[in-house]
Amino acid sequence: MDRLEAMSLFVAAVEAGSLSATARRIGTPLATVSRKVSELERHLNTRLLNRSARRLTPTAAGQTYLAACRRILDEVGEAERAAAGEYSAPKGELVVTAPIVFGRLHVLPVVADFLAAYPEVDIRLTLSDQITQLVDEHIDLAVRIGDLPDSSLVAIRVGAIRRVVCASPPYLAAHGTPQTPGDLAVHSCVTFDNLSAPATWVFAGGKSEITVPVHSRLRVNTAEAAIDAATAGVGLTKVLSYQVAAAMRSGALQAVLREFEPPPWPVSLVHAGQGLLPVKLRAFLDFAAPRLKERLTQAMW
Repeated sequence: MDRLEAMSLFVAAVEAGSLSATARRIGTPLATVSRKVSELERHLNTRLLNRSARRLTPTAAGQTYLAACRRILDEVGEAERAAAGEYSAPKGELVVTAPIVFGRLHVLPVVADFLAAYPEVDIRLTLSDQITQLVDEHIDLAVRIGDLPDSSLVAIRVGAIRRVVCASPPYLAAHGTPQTPGDLAVHSCVTFDNLSAPATWVFAGGKSEITVPVHSRLRVNTAEAAIDAATAGVGLTKVLSYQVAAAMRSGALQAVLREFEPPPWPVSLVHAGQGLLPVKLRAFLDFAAPRLKERLTQAMW
């Protein structure tokens, strides 16, 4: 039995939730995957997985063994990367994740320039608004927006973004410009599900927060749709500064209630920071950090 292969299959089975999903993911016949996991259990003389019609789950022994397998496989991978030269020259694959809109507007252009400068590095860029676990999902670097919880992760701040209320000049000419958050009670609003609760918006009010109800004339699930609707004169919307920077610069939208904006959210490059960093990651951090800082400064208008 190939012990490392069996460990990899076991970890993959737990992460996929079923042997059939594991077989599809790695392109191996289901019978082979099932046989090798069973061989591993016989070798250890213990049951590692609870098998049901719906999902595989690790037993108590399986949970302990899973943590050990992940640690061992990570150490083997690090040893192989060191032997292959990833710690002496920028080469190999770098896995990066970022929020969808921010990633498309700002991270992707930086990635494209980095690839041109470092021809031996490949990048897998995943754009998602879901918070991912770097170590568990084998991600080298994440771009995070917002305050970071205390953790063992290393964060490099590259800027900040604002939460902006804005509307088109024709809408404001027709309906008036709100002077305080309370004025929103008589305005039409376009709400964006992912930024805040659709029924209320939060503003800064000295040392406390002000929460005001808003009337959602239109409720959407993407920032682009909210911005397009506000540009068309549907009403006021609240989005992030980088999302609306182009519309602000062109005059299609105008910011209001700026003195009531909540404190800006930090934007950070986050990595696990465990042990010696591969040169490809250090090279990307050195390359991306100043460029993202410059882009975020421009996006604050």
